[in-house]
Amino acid sequence: MTLSPEIMTSVEQLGYRVTVGDVATQAGLELNVVQQGLLALASDSGGHLQVAESGEIIYLFPQNFKTILRNKYWKLRFKETWKKIWNALFYLIRISFGVILIASVVFVMITIAIIVVVIRSDSGKDRDYQESRGLGYRDNFIFFPSFSDLFWIFYPDHNYDLYLDKSYQSSERNRQESNLSFLEAIFSFLFGEGNPNNDLEKYRWQEIGSVIRNNQGAIIAQQVLPYLDKITQYDEDNEDYMLPILTRFNGYPKVSSQGEIIYCFPELQVTAQLHKKRSVTSYLKEKSYLFSRASSRQIMLATGLGVLNFILVLVLGYLIKDPKVVNQMTGLVFFASSIYWILLVYAIAFLGTPLVRYFWIRWRNNKIESRNMIRQKRAEDLLQPSKTLQRKIKYACEFAAEKLITKTDISYTTEKDLWEQEVEH
Repeated sequence: MTLSPEIMTSVEQLGYRVTVGDVATQAGLELNVVQQGLLALASDSGGHLQVAESGEIIYLFPQNFKTILRNKYWKLRFKETWKKIWNALFYLIRISFGVILIASVVFVMITIAIIVVVIRSDSGKDRDYQESRGLGYRDNFIFFPSFSDLFWIFYPDHNYDLYLDKSYQSSERNRQESNLSFLEAIFSFLFGEGNPNNDLEKYRWQEIGSVIRNNQGAIIAQQVLPYLDKITQYDEDNEDYMLPILTRFNGYPKVSSQGEIIYCFPELQVTAQLHKKRSVTSYLKEKSYLFSRASSRQIMLATGLGVLNFILVLVLGYLIKDPKVVNQMTGLVFFASSIYWILLVYAIAFLGTPLVRYFWIRWRNNKIESRNMIRQKRAEDLLQPSKTLQRKIKYACEFAAEKLITKTDISYTTEKDLWEQEVEH
């Protein structure tokens, strides 16, 4: 069986002595998955089982169980090595978009400079030629930046303040700060920071498990409603949404004499250590999509470079149509002409991608806000329960229980030989 990272992390967080219910609550996994995972983990890492007199099982793990597993399985070692390699590769991927943008700007500027020289040499350096074509070239038309100052693009945004004059610094003092270098900021400007709710399902089940544990294994359906989605009025009236929760945490319903249903989860009532009530949010709140982690200044610089690149590509396209250039098109100019459409598509895509993503993010965030408001409303309704809800909660409290298994409750453990334990007892 493949070892679960979520189970291993939960075992560490819970102090290496756990029950199935402890880990299921911490990791938000199904009870049968946790049970099989703990057995596999104990077998592979040299863990031990402790059996209480009442029959409950405690799993005890050595604190260095991850080291034991790494030494035992080459796959785990390879995974950790690959994670380090991927972090380096992904960094190179992130900065490559900025490098390509700057390379495109420099390449097009140099090509335009060469074309201007060709045009001037063919016309005997006649300035009237340029003016008649509306280009307005002057002796200082081609401007090249001081490339010795470009090293700042590899450093986070706040470090660039060292290279700004004081008046500019004061105007930027209240701007958003960023820990991204400019090259990383370009990637963030183009593609954002991904889905902020990738772990939403895991978080949902952790919160539901914590609600059940905080209520000592006995709840009413309305107590988990603020953590659920896609609940129709029919589902809400019939409490069908509780079925997946009962399956995951091995619970069962109980009906009072008045026909009110509460839900009990016996395995979440057993623990290997005394727990304080875990802090849970009143409802499941999805995070809004972030357009970019780049600072406002970095976004302005990235946009400015994108616009500059687009204008330069348009100028290049205009110049390579000139008959004098076409007749003498060789070397770099010929190469630029052959990939012109690639340069143009890239320039358009660089500006179009963030624009499309901006409107897409607004649409997604509106949907997220709507779902959050629905769940928040359910949480508010629970704070001021009706008489029916109060009666159901009171009935659930009759079945609430928490059983702490201490070392004195252990009747058998795999840590010692059986005859030693018989002598001790």
